[in-house]
Amino acid sequence: MTTTTLAVLVPLLPFLGAATGLLLGRSSPGFVRPLAVLPPLASLVLAVTVAVRQGGGQAIDAHTELTPTGSVPIELALHIDGFAALVAVLVGVVATCVQIYSTGYLRDDPRYPSYAALVSLFTSAMLLVVYSGDLMVLLVGWEIMGICSYFLVGHYWETPQARAASLKAFLVTKLGDVPFLIGLFALATDAGSFRITSVLGTVASGGLHHPTLVALLLLAGVAGKSALFPLHTWLPDAMAGPTPVSALIHAATMVAAGIYFVARLLPVFQASSAAMVVLAVMAGVTMAGSGLAALAQDDIKRVLAYSTIGQLGYMAGALAVGDRGAAVFHLLAHGAFKALLFLAAGVVIHASGTNSLAVMSRMKGLRNRVPDAYWTMTVALLALAAIPPFSGFFSKEAVLGAAEHVATGHTEHAPGAAGWIVLITGLATAVLTAAYATRLWLLAFHGQGTEAPDHGRQPVTMTAVLWVLAVPSLAFGLTYGPLPEWFDGRDLTPVLTTSVLGTGLALVGVIITYGAWRHTTAMALRVPLGAVAAHPDADAGLVEAEAIASHEPAFGDVAYAPDPADPGRLLLGPLHRHAAVGFHLDAVYHALFVRPVQAGAQLVRFLDREVVDTYVRGAGALPRWLGTAVRRAQTGNVQTYVSALLAGTVVLVVAAVLVATGA
Repeated sequence: MTTTTLAVLVPLLPFLGAATGLLLGRSSPGFVRPLAVLPPLASLVLAVTVAVRQGGGQAIDAHTELTPTGSVPIELALHIDGFAALVAVLVGVVATCVQIYSTGYLRDDPRYPSYAALVSLFTSAMLLVVYSGDLMVLLVGWEIMGICSYFLVGHYWETPQARAASLKAFLVTKLGDVPFLIGLFALATDAGSFRITSVLGTVASGGLHHPTLVALLLLAGVAGKSALFPLHTWLPDAMAGPTPVSALIHAATMVAAGIYFVARLLPVFQASSAAMVVLAVMAGVTMAGSGLAALAQDDIKRVLAYSTIGQLGYMAGALAVGDRGAAVFHLLAHGAFKALLFLAAGVVIHASGTNSLAVMSRMKGLRNRVPDAYWTMTVALLALAAIPPFSGFFSKEAVLGAAEHVATGHTEHAPGAAGWIVLITGLATAVLTAAYATRLWLLAFHGQGTEAPDHGRQPVTMTAVLWVLAVPSLAFGLTYGPLPEWFDGRDLTPVLTTSVLGTGLALVGVIITYGAWRHTTAMALRVPLGAVAAHPDADAGLVEAEAIASHEPAFGDVAYAPDPADPGRLLLGPLHRHAAVGFHLDAVYHALFVRPVQAGAQLVRFLDREVVDTYVRGAGALPRWLGTAVRRAQTGNVQTYVSALLAGTVVLVVAAVLVATGA
């Protein structure tokens, strides 16, 4: 079988599994789990085969015209280079792990068949984006992921949080997709084709007429899909969905799509220095802001959500300095350890019965209840904090090293200003990342107080997956040696200067957070659990939707909120209350966009009811009044009719006389 045929089957198999699952899931429940697991597993095997055959060498291209358009053709095209081959393997690994994990995590969920089918469709859409060589076909996968995220985030639609989160995710990403679509049309108009190779050829020959405008339009869609500032606000709220969905979205699909798109079309953005600086600013604000916000969150999944936003900022920063090899390297490493973090968090949530770190910090011996989650999550957090030799160290240092090269003028792939922005904010974020990773680990697994509840051992399908993902989280970074063959030949070896600075700053973040935790532990033990929820600065925490759906009470059966003795509160000081709510960006957007739209809607409603409806009612009332008058004249009395006839005759005679006299 040819490599092209195998590549076509990679996105096709999960699609067929999704279609079959939606059709047969209810009527044949025994087939649901095999249909959920086997298609992505087979797709993974084929993706690995394609990657081996591609081997980081010449890109594989194949195309056929989809339909005559009369102008710019739309083609079913494949373009598989080293980036695409490896990202497809990542998608296959994470999707398969998520489906296996979900068989245990959602084993009693009545909507599991539709959930599993949507996850397969989500996987198929991302694989279509990865392998597509035509921008219109890529857009199809791009939009299918958007609608899948809407349904999956809103899986627990009984809860208002899930309903609001799914709608917010859909609307915010669509806000970016509108200019994104315009940018694609402008790009295709200049190139005369939607084929990615044709577009890149046009850019290389200087045929792009408005590079800055096109790049900025495309960045709007990328910001929405990959949760970059300022369109990142949907991602923390998306935690209302099932935890495996969070792992899929954050590690290998939706948020990775925007980064992958920019990496695929990086020359388009490099054609405009202004666009590269804008991307660097977006990356810098995203990194630093999300790090501060993560340090103030109480919900364990929201900490990880803001962590994802920060790591996406690193990837965008690598692209802003013109190094797509470093960006995709970090995308791959991050995909492994972030999927592990979310899936391990799911085990912790089910074992503790709560999402709240404040409540977990008052549970003694939770790590002994979930040893698999404890050890694997420790590995993933070390990778997140970029502690050597874990994978996050090598991939993050590749980003910082690329930024240092641009900042010091050793390369001209991007403006020097972009290099300095990414380097400074990247180093500052290294401290914050290590700080919130340490805080999460200490609060979740080293609590003091009441003995943690015992819900029994978690299903093997959940714990086994954790160990599978722990391997790349620990060892993938060591593959930086042969990876340049897959990444345009770019050297990914850690740079001494940034390695020392980055690791040193990370260790500073760890030590400071540990010291703050030790200082606040005694205070936390003296505060009654009920007082935690009553604290005036508390940010309302939310029990995970699946815990509500399964009627699992929160620990202590009380409302909870961030612990006033939280080390994050001590480290952030007065900034904590602002960081806990994402620096009020939702409130700003509500004031700038939601309220004006609602006011406009109310105005239209008023005009429709009081003005338009008045004319409509008047148009109906006038004939009704005339009909009433005429009806009253029809009395049925002959004398009345004769009298009226005589009166009319008299009037006509008088009128005739007057006319004749006047004449």
